[in-house]
Amino acid sequence: MNPPKTDARQRHDPEVRGFASDNYAGAHPEVLAALALANGGHQIAYGEDDYTDHLQQVIRSHFGASAEAFPVFNGTGANVVALQALTDRWGAVICAESAHINVDEGGAPERMGGLKLLTVSTPDGKLTPELIDRQAWGWEDEHRAMPQVVSITQNTELGTVYTPDEVRAICEHAHAHGMKVHLDGARIANAAASLNVPMRTFTNAVGVDVLSFGGTKNGALFGEAVVVLNQDAVSHMKHLRKMSMQLASKMRFVSVQLEALLAKDLWLRNARHSNEMAQRLAEGVRAVHGVEILHAVQANAVFARLPHDVSERLQKRYRFYFWDEAAGDVRWMCSFDTTEDDVDGFVAALKEEMARQ
Repeated sequence: MNPPKTDARQRHDPEVRGFASDNYAGAHPEVLAALALANGGHQIAYGEDDYTDHLQQVIRSHFGASAEAFPVFNGTGANVVALQALTDRWGAVICAESAHINVDEGGAPERMGGLKLLTVSTPDGKLTPELIDRQAWGWEDEHRAMPQVVSITQNTELGTVYTPDEVRAICEHAHAHGMKVHLDGARIANAAASLNVPMRTFTNAVGVDVLSFGGTKNGALFGEAVVVLNQDAVSHMKHLRKMSMQLASKMRFVSVQLEALLAKDLWLRNARHSNEMAQRLAEGVRAVHGVEILHAVQANAVFARLPHDVSERLQKRYRFYFWDEAAGDVRWMCSFDTTEDDVDGFVAALKEEMARQ
């Protein structure tokens, strides 16, 4: 059969590359192929399709026999639904000050989820039991939102990675105080690749109750999932997902993407590659006098400090974001489709702009 005709045209230059976000990358060809396989014919809507059913088996192979996946549209939706499921109306969530739920979700946990975020300043984006204790108090004080959840991000917004022992210590500490643990796994694949361990090693095996599983940053077109690891920790997940506007009618197209990533090793191949490109970038940047790398490069992000005007000139050649513009801090992200030539070209451009100083 001949391909269907379309009036759509390619309206961008596919040769343009950047280091702004792993969200800038397109979908992995294997994911696009899976979407095509899921298309055609009729499937029951709202999650009763064959692809969502099979996704449960795939998720359990990674996260244990009791795990259950609830596909959603995006990462903010996954976090809001997960945190709602773990809290009462008067509940609060302890998180790092730099956490995505605090900095980059437009107030959605507060406005849409009705949650209070209790933030803690951290040097590297990582919480510890001692840092958690700065906000873990006042459970009987009706004047204070009740701490009920500790939310950690793996890997963190600063590109650092929790070890399994660090996550275990957090879970044990939180549970001892009657709190539950949520893991924002927008880049969970990068963390697993960095640690060279299965994802279960730092999730269900060490006490995480619920996680937000990220697909978009690792090669999916769209779609994430709330993965419930401890069924006793949540209630009314289906109702919360619908009420939060995260129930996809054609859910098969979310589920088949996650299946394409997770059924074999695509998730790990993509993550390892993006991590390796970040290491290559960091090595190149370290050789540039006057540029400082700010945090350990453990996943697919490089944070650096350089003169503000150099960054502005460089941004005209490669897209990236300031992290703290006043300090001159920037973030460079690598993706599953970042190439060695991309990295080397960026480092060469950085050297040229620094030489102009």
